Amino acid sequence: MLRVLAVLIAAVLAAPATAAAQSPKSADLVKQLAQLLDEKKLDAIATTDAENPDAFVAALYISGTQLLAVSAKYTAPQLIAEKLAKKDYRDVYVDLSSASVPASKVLVMDIYADGLVAKPKGDNPADSVERGAATTAFDGDFKKAKLSEADYTKTYEQCEAAYVKILQALITKLKSGT
Repeated sequence: MLRVLAVLIAAVLAAPATAAAQSPKSADLVKQLAQLLDEKKLDAIATTDAENPDAFVAALYISGTQLLAVSAKYTAPQLIAEKLAKKDYRDVYVDLSSASVPASKVLVMDIYADGLVAKPKGDNPADSVERGAATTAFDGDFKKAKLSEADYTKTYEQCEAAYVKILQALITKLKSGT
């Protein structure tokens, strides 16, 4: 009886952590962003980073399937500013994801546009994040990534926070008018 009670207590205590891992904060924000993009019939959006005026954020949305989001500095910010003024959001995304200042770049590949998932279910592909020169695939296999479980979790939390920041900036931009 005590053993059963101990197992039940352990399961209850583990449930919040499991639920949090399955439902990242970015999940709700991705839904909001996708809805706004669909309403405005856009497949891309971009803006300056309100916290860092030398940086920009952008996203490319493949409706219902994938969201690619990037935050980065650009060596010629006036060129990005011109594209933003023309509402050339797709071009801004392309420039930031391919020709930005490498050390400043965070590129999130949200495979199912469902938020950054720490470990995909079943055989689903992993979300991944490129930060600087390093890419982390969040497939749940921290050993393959040559990380301790604690470091894997810490990396995921940092990437999730960066993704949330990008999503919030883009949602704010869409709500204020494109």
